[in-house]
Amino acid sequence: MTSWKVWNFLSTMQLLTIALVMCFSPVSAQHVNVMIGDYFSERNYYPNEPSIAVNPKNTNQMIVTTNGPVENYYYSNDAGITWNRGGEYSFDVGLWGDPCVVADTSGNFYFFHLERLYVSGQLQMPDRIFCRRMTCDQMGSGWSGVSYTGLNPPKMQDKEWAAYDPVSKNLYVVWSEFDVYGSVDPDHFSNILFSRSADGGVTWSDPKRINEVSGDCLDGSNSVMGAMPAVGPNGEIYVTWPGPEGIILDKSTDQGESWYAQDILVADNPAGDHYSIPGISRGGSCPAIACDLSYGPNRGTVYINWSDQINGPDDTDIWLSKSTDGGQTWSLPKRVNDDPAGKHQMFHWITVDQTNGFLYVVFYDRRHYDDNRTDVYLAVSRDGGETFSNYKISQSSFTPDGWVFMGDYSNVVAMGEIIRPVWARMDTGHVSVWTAIIDPEIITDVPEVNAGRVPDEFEIRSVYPNPFNVSTKIYYRIPKNGHVLLKAYNILGKEVEMLFHGHQRGGEHRFVWNAKKHPSGIYFICLNFETMVTSTKAVLIK
Repeated sequence: MTSWKVWNFLSTMQLLTIALVMCFSPVSAQHVNVMIGDYFSERNYYPNEPSIAVNPKNTNQMIVTTNGPVENYYYSNDAGITWNRGGEYSFDVGLWGDPCVVADTSGNFYFFHLERLYVSGQLQMPDRIFCRRMTCDQMGSGWSGVSYTGLNPPKMQDKEWAAYDPVSKNLYVVWSEFDVYGSVDPDHFSNILFSRSADGGVTWSDPKRINEVSGDCLDGSNSVMGAMPAVGPNGEIYVTWPGPEGIILDKSTDQGESWYAQDILVADNPAGDHYSIPGISRGGSCPAIACDLSYGPNRGTVYINWSDQINGPDDTDIWLSKSTDGGQTWSLPKRVNDDPAGKHQMFHWITVDQTNGFLYVVFYDRRHYDDNRTDVYLAVSRDGGETFSNYKISQSSFTPDGWVFMGDYSNVVAMGEIIRPVWARMDTGHVSVWTAIIDPEIITDVPEVNAGRVPDEFEIRSVYPNPFNVSTKIYYRIPKNGHVLLKAYNILGKEVEMLFHGHQRGGEHRFVWNAKKHPSGIYFICLNFETMVTSTKAVLIK
């Protein structure tokens, strides 16, 4: 199951509860489901559209934000096993919309959202993009340091998303601006705006329009809506959005000062950004973008995934396209869900595990049903999006009701063995937000150790994950019974740790190396057996 570090946070009663859940959930008991939150009694509102971020310096710390009162959020100090609701409710704030939370490399969290303020008792349209900040030692004490960008009355600002650049330490946010939201006037447009903060979200640059082709103001398939940014390994900025011409990409190589003169078409989107799915209040392509910043073989690859009904209104699928040349050209779309044609998949999200370059895509899935019952799946790729393995991660199905808004998307974060998808589900009309404690050994393609076979080979089969954060598993083989030495050396050739020293039977073995006491860097794992020696490289990134 999960690593011993995660289980150490569980009390005896929590362990007993999870064990009972697993016993009575045989189909998907591998991945324990945990409810994060459900009901905002102050406003008679259910949470949806969850966003999740993890502290890269301490993966036990996570924050989930949802649609709901903006002062409220959920936080975990035990890698998502338990959750608390934080913050205070504010009565001077109207609709809380489009939550997005990101973390920087120092462990600070940034919460972006819309607000509709009350003016003289009247609820106004969202007129700016807000950013709230929290340091890792403020967990549970509320957000602070509120700032905003995009104020441009009477135009409406909508649907923001943000990214952090570990190269420049900048924060970037993109969103849609509507001249007059809902207007049918052909002289009213929607556009994509960009703003940058170089001081940790304290101040923001003047918004800059980055799209070439405007959309209308009807918040439909002909508007430009749902922009999302990602940052490349050299600090380049990629932004994608759906628009009248399809799924679009723009790029900046100077921290957002200038952008491509001509936007790039990633893929056609014939069904548009809005389409019908039974039991869902609205469906949309919602393109999500991620870039590989790991030091694996696919470093620098940019991925965009979306959903559409190119195969018909009864067959919504999840797709992925990638670019290996900095966004200039894009691969043909690849279907992520691996079920037979004719079922609905939707509410997707993609992330790249920056410790190893693995891809994770979460989505709703109806492959097992002929009605509106819905499961949650996680698709995993370890070869740069060439192939995907699909895993059911929800312990039970749910049936959404189109009369209740559940948002437009789910979310997922991954860092080494910490993989946490988040999604909204509905039970008897009530919406709640959940995560799954993903067991990485169940979704890995590394073969299990087979103690019954004695191999002819002497080898280190694999180090997984690699690169790794704190701990990794070393798989190796010895041809017969004998004395084994397993050591770790630094890049200077100095022995830093004796991992194993003793007699072992012939066959396959696994050793878990916890490198918490060692600094980030390149290490060499050396296996000695009788007169034979072999080694392999491992990269530790904290």
